[in-house]
Amino acid sequence: MKVLWNDQIVDREAVKIDIEDRGYQYGDGIYEVIRIYNGRCFMLGEHMTRLESSAQKIKLTLPYTIPQLTENLKLLVKTEGITEGEIYLQITRGIASHRNHEFPSAGAVKGVVTANVIPFERPLEMQHAGLSATVLPDERWLHCDIKSLSLLGNLLALDQAIEAGFDDALLQRDGCFTEASASNLWFVIDGIVYTHPDGRLVLPGITKMKVLQLCQQLEIPYREEPVPVEALNNAQECFLTNSVWEIVPIVKVDGKSVGNGTLGSITKRLQAAYIAATKSMCES
Repeated sequence: MKVLWNDQIVDREAVKIDIEDRGYQYGDGIYEVIRIYNGRCFMLGEHMTRLESSAQKIKLTLPYTIPQLTENLKLLVKTEGITEGEIYLQITRGIASHRNHEFPSAGAVKGVVTANVIPFERPLEMQHAGLSATVLPDERWLHCDIKSLSLLGNLLALDQAIEAGFDDALLQRDGCFTEASASNLWFVIDGIVYTHPDGRLVLPGITKMKVLQLCQQLEIPYREEPVPVEALNNAQECFLTNSVWEIVPIVKVDGKSVGNGTLGSITKRLQAAYIAATKSMCES
């Protein structure tokens, strides 16, 4: 298996991560997950823009330019020969010795880049059958707009949901839904699609960006505004979006069906349009 390590494509076994790497010790770093269709990276430019934004927000100097990172990721996909899958890209602040909470001074460290390609096919059964979920308090930090390595709050929410017999957690803060454990969250109420606006409480999702574009193209009315938890009773549809799963319906919440408990018509239209977009944007 070949991976990207800094600016080189190497065997996975050749990668050495120092014990004082700040990503390892503090979760001091950022990441992106990029979907691959037909051997091509989907919305790679948008992912790189978000990566750059996350780096700026945590005062991390990218060790390589965006064009360099982009070309190296494309080379990695070509080298691995995977046509359907995902890239996991991670950049940490780097190695600072001795261990110190304070950010190292500019130029004292160089970020460490790692990336690998994972085979993955579209989860059609999940996209059709849907998932169950439970509503939990959003106890994550207040920088959810940064795609940070620090995901413990997300993992705790997902683990709590799974231990209770559900597939995922729908997070709420101050009486309004924010996100799911690792996805942007959507509701359809009276024919209108709702999702939380971008800001510090949610990740500015790349799939979310595309779905909003598709709503415009399909003339599906939408609103970017918080949905109160009590409005769940009036929702005809609920779905999640992320780069790996694409668009997946939530058909039950805390044991109660959402709408008729099956894939909704608007969700289905958006799924079809999203798949069509992946095909047209990743043609040979």
